[in-house]
Amino acid sequence: MSPELISILALFAMVVIATLRPINIGILGFIGAFLVGTLVLGLDEDQLLAGFPADLFLTIVGVTYLFAVAKLNGTVDLIVDRGVRLVRGRTALVPWVLFGVATVLTAMGTFPPAAVALVAPVALSFAAKHGMDPLPVGMTVVYGALAGSLSPISVLGLLVRDMVGDIPGFSPTVLFVTAFVYSTLIAILTQLYFSLRSRRARARSAVMLDTEAGGVAGTTRVPAGPLVPATGNIAVEEKRGTTLTLTQTLQTPRVRTTPAQILTLAALLSLAVGAMVFHLDIGILALAAGTLIAFIEKKHLTAAVEGISWSTLLLVAGMITYISIVEEAGAIEWVARGIGSLGSPLVGVLVLCVMAGVVSAFASSTAVIAISIPMLLPLIENSPIAAGMAISAVAIAAKVVDVSPFSTNGALVLANAQNVDPAAFYQRILRYSGVIVLVGPPLAWITLVVPFSGAAG
Repeated sequence: MSPELISILALFAMVVIATLRPINIGILGFIGAFLVGTLVLGLDEDQLLAGFPADLFLTIVGVTYLFAVAKLNGTVDLIVDRGVRLVRGRTALVPWVLFGVATVLTAMGTFPPAAVALVAPVALSFAAKHGMDPLPVGMTVVYGALAGSLSPISVLGLLVRDMVGDIPGFSPTVLFVTAFVYSTLIAILTQLYFSLRSRRARARSAVMLDTEAGGVAGTTRVPAGPLVPATGNIAVEEKRGTTLTLTQTLQTPRVRTTPAQILTLAALLSLAVGAMVFHLDIGILALAAGTLIAFIEKKHLTAAVEGISWSTLLLVAGMITYISIVEEAGAIEWVARGIGSLGSPLVGVLVLCVMAGVVSAFASSTAVIAISIPMLLPLIENSPIAAGMAISAVAIAAKVVDVSPFSTNGALVLANAQNVDPAAFYQRILRYSGVIVLVGPPLAWITLVVPFSGAAG
């Protein structure tokens, strides 16, 4: 059996094991790197660890440390609170405000599941209090997190940039913009579909009592979602002596701003400017800012270190280290040649998009991106495929399916939904994510790759 095939089969086995058992695939990556590297390729210790992503490791440590500090001192709660208050009581806008909050959190470096874990409980509690369908509300939050997840200073954006390097045509900004636009459009379509579908249900749920006595009609109405007063009480509005309108509001106690929160917001803004404008090292900047803030609030020093996303670090470091072994075995070029034999690089990119989407629905999308991007690069090299758009399409194909109940994001929505039958709600999420898996990756290819690529016959 060839080294190329052995390394690919070992990679497939890792994905299957990590899907069936709660084992971090990064651990399997390090084990696989040792076994394949030593027993199959005959590499020494230095060669085995040559692919360890030290720069990316430092960056993820710094960014997640800073956001752990921001969570502990209430800055994240402050952002959510101010976002909800922006809508001035309009219930239909609240999911979109929380979409924006989730986008900001992930764009600034929060890992998507962490952002969903912060925002989804607020969104789904709001949906339960106002009789809104929790599925589109929860999915809007998830797509908000995905919209910012490929920003130039996010964990996944940095991962893609690190793997791609200086390939012509790739831009971290284009990656971010395409992911943002794509996720936003999917969220809009989701909201529109469920809004149209539930219009009749909302009409049936409105409590109408029509009485006619002596030629005088009286009506009592409880509508599904008008304005939400800022008082947190029940507002009663009477019109023409015939209609009473009662509106239950979301009670959200105001979060008071502290000096530490102001400093944290300034640090987040400085991080974005320093990284995107002056191209400074994000990891060092985030570590310095987080340490300064934590030093001022000493009670957060230990807890902030515990808030670093160690599981994400392990996953990314282990998989990238193993992928370097796969590259050393020549398997990346081998797979790319196999896909290229389909007759067209354009078709090959479609196959990769579909593969990334299907696998990511059951496995870690971060791991899938770490696997798929290196396979894509030889395929689009010296071809008329627009490299930047192809990279965006594959990354988006892996992320767009993160609404699956088998993913962390989908599971968080399922766990936080209120006033629903868990089994029935699980089936709804499963059906919805099945449609996304079937439609999302090919749609990314059609909209991002095909229009920007020449004939690739």
